Amino acid sequence: IFKFLGAISVDLGQDRIKPYLPMILTPLYRELNSNYAEQDPTLKNLSQEIIELLKKLVGLEAFSLAFSSVQKKANKKRAMRKKQRALQAVANPDIAARRKLKRHKNKAETRKRKIESLRPTYKAKRQRNNALKDLAIVE
Repeated sequence: IFKFLGAISVDLGQDRIKPYLPMILTPLYRELNSNYAEQDPTLKNLSQEIIELLKKLVGLEAFSLAFSSVQKKANKKRAMRKKQRALQAVANPDIAARRKLKRHKNKAETRKRKIESLRPTYKAKRQRNNALKDLAIVE
């Protein structure tokens, strides 16, 4: 898709690409700023190359305006999600408690996995999955 976006922008040219610049930059920006573990470095390099191509194509000023609008939009969306999570914790404390328990459980499992990888002779006790206990509402 990134190659397609680059090809379309070169094909359209400087004047006709400007209205579509924020839409083109959105996935590129998302890929550049992502920090998940299984990230593909070739995809990140490709998005960087296409951003450089767009800079040369439309000029630095127009590119900067579009890029900053995409950044603002992404930051606003991120802040909105964070606010929604905080509001949900107040509005639905049982859901928030379940989420917190799940997070702590995953953290403990990760810690055990890490210890086992560092010391192969050590075997951590694994908690059995009790489906009924997991479904119980914590007060």
